[in-house]
Amino acid sequence: MRKSEVLAAEAVSCLNKSLCHLKDIWEEIGIPEDQRLQRTNVVKNHIKNLLEMMVKEEESLKKRLLSSIQTCRTEMEKLCLELQMPVFEEEDGISMLQQEKNIRTEVEALMTERNRRVQQLKALLDQDQDLCDVLCSMPYGVAADCVPSLEQLENFQQHIVQQNEEKARRYSEFTELRKQIVLLMEELDHLPETSFEKDVVSEDEDAFCLSRDNITSLKLLLCQLEERKVENEAICEGHREKIQQLWDRLQVPQEERELLNEHMVASRRRNLEALQTEVHRLEELQLNNIRNVAEAIRSEIAVFWEKCFFSIDQRQDFAPYFSEDFNEELLALHDAEIQRLKQHYEDHKELFEGVQKWEESWRLYLDLEKKATDPTRFANRGGNLLKEEKQRSELQKNLPKLEKKLKAQIDAWEDEQGREFLVNGQMFLQYVAEQWELHRVEKEKEKLERQLKKSKQTEEDMLYGTAVRTPAKRRFLGTTTPIKSRKLNATSSMSSGGSNSTTRSVHYGTVCRSPVPRLPLSANKTPAARTPGGGKPPHPRAQDCNKENEAQGKAAPVSGALQTPQRNFSMASVASTYSEFVVN
Repeated sequence: MRKSEVLAAEAVSCLNKSLCHLKDIWEEIGIPEDQRLQRTNVVKNHIKNLLEMMVKEEESLKKRLLSSIQTCRTEMEKLCLELQMPVFEEEDGISMLQQEKNIRTEVEALMTERNRRVQQLKALLDQDQDLCDVLCSMPYGVAADCVPSLEQLENFQQHIVQQNEEKARRYSEFTELRKQIVLLMEELDHLPETSFEKDVVSEDEDAFCLSRDNITSLKLLLCQLEERKVENEAICEGHREKIQQLWDRLQVPQEERELLNEHMVASRRRNLEALQTEVHRLEELQLNNIRNVAEAIRSEIAVFWEKCFFSIDQRQDFAPYFSEDFNEELLALHDAEIQRLKQHYEDHKELFEGVQKWEESWRLYLDLEKKATDPTRFANRGGNLLKEEKQRSELQKNLPKLEKKLKAQIDAWEDEQGREFLVNGQMFLQYVAEQWELHRVEKEKEKLERQLKKSKQTEEDMLYGTAVRTPAKRRFLGTTTPIKSRKLNATSSMSSGGSNSTTRSVHYGTVCRSPVPRLPLSANKTPAARTPGGGKPPHPRAQDCNKENEAQGKAAPVSGALQTPQRNFSMASVASTYSEFVVN
């Protein structure tokens, strides 16, 4: 049995006891029956009213519980919908009171979560508004009176992080651009004119709106200032070149030039104004000295004519160069011509330098070729022969390569210009071919002259019996020493008499023969000279060079002297190149 039922039974028992006790009291008192009935009825009504009142109170409590459950359930459903959370699942088999408590507790938790989200949303909205004011951007798309979901709050937080990063990036970009702009304004002596420029150079950097449009405007302003700076530098540089030219033409003293040193470096507004003033001053001075200035320009024109390889006809095309009527118009024509020549030279500088290099190399090659045929070059034993021969060989290899490269450049130039490339009025490649042909003809001519000279020398030797020999530097194997030769010569001279004596010039290698056509017997006993180099056959050119001497030995034998076997050369057989000299 339940405790509540036991308590109810005890209440009934107490009520019965009380009624019995009242009945006993009423009997002892002697209250009549009708009064006892009245009094019993009053007790019954009192108890009944009391119980009814108690039942009403409990009924009211029940209604309040049911109302609270309904209210809390409705509120819970609303909160779950706002917070986008699943609806709370109620437990089965619990009392009404416990059910109301559970639902009310859940509603309180949902309300706490709702308030937290609303407060977080408010804080994020405040941050977003501040960032929007700085970046001049649109607010994030979340209403201030809504309850955001967790996903919305997370996205909003991520947006705030991105906005802060964008703010930092734009601020860094702004400070860098502002620094450059302020520096350029100072260099250009430019004062802020518009409100935007004033905001840029303002010391209150935080007041500047970091919008995309403003950043773009900053970049545009920087570009404009840079262009103005470049333009000023170009103008100043043009003025400097003009001033330098005018200084040189007018022969301005160095002291006056030094007064403008400060303005010849910087390109600020005051420098530009000073340069313009100097140009005007020099131009006025130039007008007063037109003849001298024109002559100076003509000297420059002549230099560029040479650099550009202009022919006489091309030079004569510029008629003002030869005019003696000096005036401003003539000076202007000369200025225009020198500028045109300078531009023409700069446009084709590589080609002109290549032609100049070829001409220098060609002159050096001809000079080395001329030295190679000079007999006196063998007197130099400092190693120059080998260097010159090596340099000549390199030039002989490099000149065709350079000509091939120039041919490609000239073809491209002619395709671009639509006319022929002329050097001194002649096609360059034709000019090169003619130079080679002239060189070849000159060499053939020199070779023929050497051959004629050699033939003439041979005839003179055969006619007069005189051979000019080069000094002997080495003794061949099997030859006798000069001392022994002298002794034999002395003996032979004494035996043959004074009229048959022979005089030998050791230094010059010249033999003066006596009229006696026969040699003494001792001369026939001279041992034959062996060939140097272990019996190798002599070089063909060496053999040709020795034929003359052999013919002289057979035609005009030396009398009264013992000849030392050695190589004898005539002046007509001197080697023409270093390689031939080495072989000999």
